Amino acid sequence: MSQPHRSAIAKIVGASLIGTTIEWYDFFLYTSAAALVFNKLFFPTADPLTGTLLAFLTYAVGFLARPVGGLVFGHFGDRLGRKKLLVVSLVLMGGSTCLMGVLPTYASAGVAAPLLLTLLRLVQGFALGGEWGGAVLIVSEHGDDRRRGFWASWPQCGAPGGNLLATAVLAILSATQSDATFLSWGWRVPFLLSGVLLLIGLWIRLAVAESPVFLAAQAQAEARTEKHVPVVDVFRHSWRQVLITIGARMAENVSYYVLTAFILVYVTTGLHLPKGVGLSAVLIGSAVHFVTIPVWGALSDRIGRRPVYLTGAIGMAVWGFAFFALLDTKSSAVIVLATIVGLVLHGAMYGPQAAFFAEQFPTRVRYTGLSVGGQLSSIAAGAVAPLIAVALFSAWKSTVPVSLYVAAMCLLTVIALLAARETRGQSLHDDSVDAEAATVSP
Repeated sequence: MSQPHRSAIAKIVGASLIGTTIEWYDFFLYTSAAALVFNKLFFPTADPLTGTLLAFLTYAVGFLARPVGGLVFGHFGDRLGRKKLLVVSLVLMGGSTCLMGVLPTYASAGVAAPLLLTLLRLVQGFALGGEWGGAVLIVSEHGDDRRRGFWASWPQCGAPGGNLLATAVLAILSATQSDATFLSWGWRVPFLLSGVLLLIGLWIRLAVAESPVFLAAQAQAEARTEKHVPVVDVFRHSWRQVLITIGARMAENVSYYVLTAFILVYVTTGLHLPKGVGLSAVLIGSAVHFVTIPVWGALSDRIGRRPVYLTGAIGMAVWGFAFFALLDTKSSAVIVLATIVGLVLHGAMYGPQAAFFAEQFPTRVRYTGLSVGGQLSSIAAGAVAPLIAVALFSAWKSTVPVSLYVAAMCLLTVIALLAARETRGQSLHDDSVDAEAATVSP
């Protein structure tokens, strides 16, 4: 790769990473607040677990909007370009999060408070549904075929980066404020901070160039006066790849939210430890996660996407049992270690995922296919993972059913990966991917 090209892709990666970090900060801020604050302020109840379940129900609503966002953003992203839709998604996400910071609570507004919270959560989910596919593609389609796994893994770092930022802000506030002050107004600060991050993200994203692969495909389509409806085409010709994408995300999605969201519930409610113990574990684990994701992405460029992804899925099926056994020691250091190992294994799935999924679809439906497949799985996996984990723990008073749940999702992912083809080194230009799509079309 020439130096100018390397500089250009580094700029694209930096812009994409900062944008995704901001959007995931907004999304995960809600996740942490649902476990620590919203259950008390918006869903007051005598039973802490019931309040937490209600808070996580609004958390799940955000996931229901993600496939809709993926469909809408994917359709227009495949027709108008990746860059424009990335700017729109950032504005929607940042604006809705900032508004959460000024919402009235149940004590002052009654039932209107959780309703408004749910509405803003829907906007968050809609925006994130379109964000992920666009951020991944604008990097994948700028990078070279040989190192795509490494370059495309960097936008994935936005997830732990955003979680790291959200957890750090909450941890600092909870450590420097009394519980009463934090519940009174302190929790609003990180939501209002999103307005500042939004301005920074917009300034960076507006400077990003459009994907050259998309521009080339668009020019070819215009020369042929070709008209197509991306969502129709993706389900007509690439339905198999959509199913593979959904299956491959099951273990990755479920394990992540058990490791970063349910842990906050289990540590405080199940083990009766201070909330700072769980927050610190997620904070340190997210930092390690951030660093290791590109390592796994680079490894997938050497040995293939499937072997690396399978390592994460199989490893997570086993670690799901060891994770809770280590948490039960109630040792802060051991809890941190358990979270780090779990997130490193998660990174083995998340690192190569961006390149692996992008390589499944032809350019003209890539945004739609990637977004729809990825976000449909978010309903079946991420949306219900904390709910199912809390419900299983509440019903059985044991974490073994939660571990079995994680293992079952890992099995689904292994099956999906075995049904997929290896894509390492494949060109993203339409000739090669379209040929592949044609071989699996009815």
